[in-house]
Amino acid sequence: MKKFFLTLMSAVTIFLMTACGNTNAAQTSGQSKILVAFFSASGNTAHLAETFSKAIGADIYEIKPKTEYTSADLNWHNENARSSIEMKDENSRPEIDGKISNFDNYDTIIIAYPIWWNLEPRIVDTFLESYNFSGKTLIPICTSGGSGIENSESHLKKICPNANWKSGKRFNSATSQDELKNWFNKL
Repeated sequence: MKKFFLTLMSAVTIFLMTACGNTNAAQTSGQSKILVAFFSASGNTAHLAETFSKAIGADIYEIKPKTEYTSADLNWHNENARSSIEMKDENSRPEIDGKISNFDNYDTIIIAYPIWWNLEPRIVDTFLESYNFSGKTLIPICTSGGSGIENSESHLKKICPNANWKSGKRFNSATSQDELKNWFNKL
């Protein structure tokens, strides 16, 4: 009964925090040692991250840019668009708005992101360089219209070599909780 009550209270807490839009600070249930950290520009990756978080009972944190992306910024057909400029520059590190105050509490971090130009967006690199991931397990997941996760996985491992990386996967934003939970449990 106690376990049921704690699980119920955790779910209610996460729901209320998500409903209030407070995804900029790690939302914690007090029990999870797993965090889903995500960057999403269009909402697809946010949906996947929220579904994944619910499926495995993980806390959630949104990697929010200090300066939000506009639709013009995301126009990959325009070589002068912000996202195009950032992705051409390997050293580009867009600023993040906020930090995870209880980062040391997490053993496993799922990093969710869209694929841009066959890689993770540069703001994900900023995130990885902002914390010490030594000894932590990192699992990349992504959304994409067609590109695979392989190139971004290789790049992420170079940025954060001291983490314990697990193989990631590309998912559709409409992937079910059951499918996500089954995949995670097989890791």
